[in-house]
Amino acid sequence: MAFAERTAHLRPEGAYAVLAKANALEAAGRDIIHLEVGQPDFDTFDNISMAGIKAIATGRTRYTPPAGAPDLRAAIAEDVGRRRGIHCTPEEVVVGPGAKPALFFPTLALVQPGDEVIYTDPGFPTYEAMIRVAGGVPVPVPLVEESDFSFDMQVFDRLVNKRTRMIILNSPSNPTGGVLPQADLEHIAARALKNNCWVMSDEIYARMTYDGLTAPSIASLPGMQERTIIVDGFSKTYNMTGWRLGYGVMPFELARRVGLLLTHSIGATAQFTQDAGLQALLGPQEQVDAEVAVYQARRNAIVDGLNAIPGFACRKPQGAFYAFPNIKGTGIRSNELAELILEKAGVALLPGTSFGAHGEGYLRLSYANSLENILRALERIRQVLS
Repeated sequence: MAFAERTAHLRPEGAYAVLAKANALEAAGRDIIHLEVGQPDFDTFDNISMAGIKAIATGRTRYTPPAGAPDLRAAIAEDVGRRRGIHCTPEEVVVGPGAKPALFFPTLALVQPGDEVIYTDPGFPTYEAMIRVAGGVPVPVPLVEESDFSFDMQVFDRLVNKRTRMIILNSPSNPTGGVLPQADLEHIAARALKNNCWVMSDEIYARMTYDGLTAPSIASLPGMQERTIIVDGFSKTYNMTGWRLGYGVMPFELARRVGLLLTHSIGATAQFTQDAGLQALLGPQEQVDAEVAVYQARRNAIVDGLNAIPGFACRKPQGAFYAFPNIKGTGIRSNELAELILEKAGVALLPGTSFGAHGEGYLRLSYANSLENILRALERIRQVLS
């Protein structure tokens, strides 16, 4: 059977592949601790769930405008503008079922075959996938552990050029937990302006930062909002992964094009889901802060535990809910060690190579799990590697 070449490169996400193996082991009677999937272990906040239930009960289950319900787009514009220090209008907001449409559709709208797109490596696998589907040329830039996993600026400066159509950022980062500092964002912005290219800033973990740190947005820098696509959503901050609700904020003409792509693909995002999202933004935010404090305590525990394992060295992530330990001291390759830990320790985690070639020598562990399970997992790993 012949398929279009644009799909030939597509592969499953590593997290889902490992989850399937872990589930098979559980079905066979094994006790598996899941640290592989980036999904909050908390339930959706009650006020949000009740808003969704009320919406269904009152018949709010109909079509909405393809780019999103007007009241939700207005609330997103206000929230994004206030938190990032920019001014944006509801017409610059496009709502979709999850954040991935806000990644994929602007890429399809902007990238021509042969255009180069710079992205982070290690980085979220969808970046490379969407670049290739659009016909673009993926140009990975390594993240540097010694710089808290910011860009390797020397490589970046060498690779960005007049053929660069887009630069993809992710801060805080999946898988590293690194936050791009202001000085690095200014450096990247200067190159984007010089080469007249777009920036896609994946800020899905922007509310999840620790030790008083904030994650600045490149869109707030002079001259950048008109060439930046901010990607965000409700899955991580409000524990709404299964609700499927995300958004992009971008210049009006691009938002209009992306709205047309939504029209001819998904049609519209569920009305009751958007009602729940509106309540998420307008309701109490203290519950978000409380969960971030829990994640910070878990982060401290998992980093301390990983650093106590021979051959492991883990920097303290500044955001998101992932630890990304360097395991080169074990002398074992990432894929082999992840398999060993799953089979022998019953702990599901991801090799760094699930996020690109520069992830070799690392593992990714999600600490979106209970502190009790995290401590159990660390002890199991320590025993296997001892």
